[in-house]
Formats: sequence, structure tokens, C-alpha cells
Amino acid sequence: MTAATASLPENALREVDYSQVDVARLIGELRAVLPPVALLHDSEDMRPYECDGLSIYRQVPLAVVLPGTEAEVAAVLKICHSVGVPVVARGAGTGLSGGALPHAHGVLLSLARMNKILNIDPLARTAVVQPGVRNLRISEEVAPHGLYYAPDPSSQIACSIGGNVAENAGGVHCLKYGLTVHNVLRIRGVTIDGEVVEIGNHGLDAPGYDLLALMHGSEGMLAVVTEITVKLTPKPQFAQCVLAAFDDVIKAGEAVAAVIAAGIIPAGLEMMDQPATAAVESFVHAGYPLDAAAILLCESDGTPEEVAEEIQRMCAVLESHGATEVRISRDEAERMRFWAGRKAAFPAAGRISADYYCMDGTIPRKRLGEMLTAIQGMEKTYSLRCINVFHAGDGNMHPLILFDANVPGELERAEEFGAAILDLSVDLGGTITGEHGVGIEKINQMCRQFNVAERQTFFRVKAAFDPKGLLNPGKAIPSMNRCAEFGRMHVQGGQVPHPEIERF
Repeated sequence: MTAATASLPENALREVDYSQVDVARLIGELRAVLPPVALLHDSEDMRPYECDGLSIYRQVPLAVVLPGTEAEVAAVLKICHSVGVPVVARGAGTGLSGGALPHAHGVLLSLARMNKILNIDPLARTAVVQPGVRNLRISEEVAPHGLYYAPDPSSQIACSIGGNVAENAGGVHCLKYGLTVHNVLRIRGVTIDGEVVEIGNHGLDAPGYDLLALMHGSEGMLAVVTEITVKLTPKPQFAQCVLAAFDDVIKAGEAVAAVIAAGIIPAGLEMMDQPATAAVESFVHAGYPLDAAAILLCESDGTPEEVAEEIQRMCAVLESHGATEVRISRDEAERMRFWAGRKAAFPAAGRISADYYCMDGTIPRKRLGEMLTAIQGMEKTYSLRCINVFHAGDGNMHPLILFDANVPGELERAEEFGAAILDLSVDLGGTITGEHGVGIEKINQMCRQFNVAERQTFFRVKAAFDPKGLLNPGKAIPSMNRCAEFGRMHVQGGQVPHPEIERF
């Protein structure tokens, strides 16, 4: 072992065997600290927790716990730390990277029962919530105060704030209003040894290292979040959405870059290709032009005067960059129809295909057209269709690869197709994830994006919080052995399999 790796935790170097768990002792100790309703360990009772929204991979844990208080969370973690059992925290289970996939020899810790809004302060524009609170519920509760919670992932009707923190979720309005990390002031959490920690504060800044940002996107690998203080945003007086159609995807991509280059920061800037608009239109009847190769949805909000001026500037940029049609929403109902179509892209894919696999790469805005053209070639290579929706303003793309798991070989080709998209994202100067996280889905591509020294640093950060590597092991950061195997398989054109995980 070299000096550079001597202080790394064991699971940085190899996959750790957690199979020698004293299950009887574990269940007995958990029973002592939890009410009966909060502990599941029969196989059938645990089936609903075997996968998240990705659903390509499945795994039943040793036990599922559903604590109702922070004290119960701390008690569960102390037991698991003592017994040496992995713990995977889970929110609403809407994640799309397998981040909340249970560990075969571990405990699945669901935070669904911790779903209270603890405090709303309309003057400070903050709300204190538990991790199981649904994203959309915050906006519903604070609406009487003229406020809302800005991050709006497509799953906001169901996804939980704790899960949003774990994945640093975004949404269609994140270009102007930021990701989850930009809308959270403070969190409380519990470390693997049961210690309660508080990170951030109610001010705009705090002394010391920015551990609040570190917790966002950490995928439950550093601590289990038990309380979040979110920022609330005043509802804009007025909003309008521009729908722009293009006869070429490259022109549409160039128009996105041009809007930002003009100094315009829309409230939302989304892109959909023709197969995506066709799938959505038959589902929600949003009024999209079906003959367009791509459409852009560009929203402006603020005072009526601000919106009018920004809409005029956006339309001029879009028309000068090849838009064949530009529509401005005439009223709130039409604006909501435009957005309903974009938000329905995932369920629309489910209507036209037995299964779909959603990717989450991010690329420079100016290369959107290049990526879409490449994906069209990949469709032929892998003999699978793909519909494309983008958070175009920040280059975060969500290609939906359509397949049928009942057809031999299609799942494997879908995985290879997805890996090729992520590889190209890196090659184009981007990254393998924008908001869905790494989980297990993209762990092989972590080997490609980050070098050995960088991955070692990731493990050292994790070891500072979780020396035994018990919180969500095998996710997000690949072991050195795994990356070595990935390198060999990549040369041979294959993918490293995920150990001990039942596939779709």
C-alpha cells in the first residue's frame, strides 16, 4: 500500500463483505427502541422498499425501519454502528439513480413518518420541515402568505425534501432560482454513531467550511437528515411562457446558448425534441407543434413591466436564431398547459413504451445540438428509441431510453446506451449527473470522470463522517477495485455488473 492510500478506509480499496451480520441480535435491539409499526423484517412486508423510481435494480434489505422522531433515528443508527450493519436512508423513493436501493445485508431507514412542517415564518421567509415532507406541500402551505418553495423537480407532487437534499434536486425553474442547495439555510442530521449535528444557520452565511453545501448531493453517505430549514420565495406578480419551434435541433441548441449570452436569465428554459413532443401531446394536449424538430419553453416572471421587456428580448433572440414559430402564452391557463406538457414527459414515455431508462448527464449549452445528433446515431447502434427532454438553460439533459425488459437483450442494450450518453457527456466537457445523483446507476462512469487521486479524496471526506463506511455503502463513490475492473471491461466494450443486486 502506498503512502497516498494508507489512510483510506477499507471500502475505498475493495468491496467490503457485510454478510456476517448477527441478524437475530440486530432485530432484537431494533425492537427495543422502535414501536412495532416502525419495524418490518418479513420479506413480503419489505418488497415495497426494494427499489426506487429507477426500478431497473431491486434488492430486499434485512429490515426496514420507519422512525417517527429524531431520537428514534439516532437510536437506530447507534445500533447499526454497534452491530456493523449498513444503513440506507430513504425518502419518498422517487429517486432515479438507485441511490436509495437497499443493501442486501443492511437496514433500510425510511423517513416517511417524519412528515411534519414544524414552523413557517413569513417575515423571515423560511420554513422548518422534517425530511419526509413532500416538496409541493411546502408551497401549498405557505401560499396564503404569498410565498412558495422554488425548486420544482418533475416529481414534486411526491418527492420529499430529505431526498431533495440528498440528491441536490433541481427542476424546471432552477436556472433562475437555483437547486436545493441554494434554497436551504440549515439542516439537522444524525451521524452513523448517533450524534446529532446541526449545519448552517438562519443567516445567509456561517463561519468555517461550507458543510451545508457538502451535505447536499451527498446521497445519504455522510449523515441522515432529520430537519431542514428552507428559504421561501415571494410569488412573482406575473409570468408568461414563450414556446419557440425549430426545424433543426442544432438551431434550437444554439438559440439556448444565445439567450443566456444575451444576459437573459429566464425563470425556466426547457427543450424537447420531436419524439418527446409527440409522446406528450397525445397525453396532455398541451398544444405543441408536432412538425417541429425541437421546441423551447422560455418563461419570464416578475412585474408585468419586467416580464414584457424580457419576453420581447427573448423573442428577438429566438427569431434571429432560426425559430420557425414563436408563441407567447395568452393567459395563465395556456402557460400552465405549456408546462404541463413538459412535466408530463416521464409518464408520457410510460404510455408509449413498456419500460424507459432516464439519463441525467449535463453538458455545455452550446453543445446541446451535438449531443442530440449523437443520440440519434446511438438509437441505430443499440436498436432502441430515445426521446429527449432538457433543462436546456443549464445543459442538464434527460434522455428517456425506451425498451421492453421482457424482450431478451433490451435491458442490457438500454444500459449500454445510457452509459454511452454519459461517456459522451464527459467528452463534451460536461458531467455524468445534474440532479439525479450517482447512486449505483452511474457509479461506473465515476471511474471515467474522476481520477484516482480525486476518488481517494472523496473517500477521505466520507471517512471523516463515517469511518466504517456503513452509510449507503457501494453508492456514488466507486472502490478502487471497481474502477480497475471497469477499466478492463471498458476496453472490452462491457459494463461492470452490480454485485448482489437483482436486475429488473
